[in-house]
Amino acid sequence: MNILLFNADELSSMGQIKINDPRRQTHLTNVIKPKVGDTLRVGQINGAIGLGEVISHSEHETRLDITFNQTSPEPLSLKLLLAVPRPKMMRRILQTCATLGVSEITLLNSAKVEKSFWQTPFLHPQSIYDNLLLGLEQAGTTQLPIVHKAGLFKPYVEDRLNHWAGNSRRLVAHPRNAQACPNASQEATTLAIGPEGGFTDYEVDKLAEQEFIPFSLGPRIMRVETVIPVAISRLCAL
Repeated sequence: MNILLFNADELSSMGQIKINDPRRQTHLTNVIKPKVGDTLRVGQINGAIGLGEVISHSEHETRLDITFNQTSPEPLSLKLLLAVPRPKMMRRILQTCATLGVSEITLLNSAKVEKSFWQTPFLHPQSIYDNLLLGLEQAGTTQLPIVHKAGLFKPYVEDRLNHWAGNSRRLVAHPRNAQACPNASQEATTLAIGPEGGFTDYEVDKLAEQEFIPFSLGPRIMRVETVIPVAISRLCAL
């Protein structure tokens, strides 16, 4: 935990917060081990960053006096259109996206996405939120990515994707019949990444109808959880 995050409604009118939930309090007690008078790096979710002075600490509760002193780094101008990955990788992928600063994620169905993937508890809103927070804590930032669930591929791509992508550079990671990876840029970008085994040719063609350009990251075939950080680091000025 490189920053202690809290919601706006946790901040009292006196500028103090009280931590007593098991996850954060256990980390404070067992890892950080603060003493009264210590200062911790803190951040309000989707808000500013500052310092929290420990005014009391016990095994069950920690109170901090908050002073904001800087804004959080802005998210990347990057939206990720992601075919639902294998459940056991969902948590790590969400954390990675939050750490790297992805602004929005749309989880999409695809021919190679197993129906059971949509039933995983890792797609429950609370699980998504918790894992995004872990990613922000790693990065030391506060801006929470927005996550959408799109469901069926064809209706979403034909009817909604153009509006969501807006006036952005549109790219789809695809190893065959693709151009070389574009240079890193601060230009607004919508990046589509398929499931294990990639999008089908039909799906790539449907994305091309929405002006998505296939690009390659090289001759090696990567897993989805590897493609995401590699592609983002290659395409965006981090």
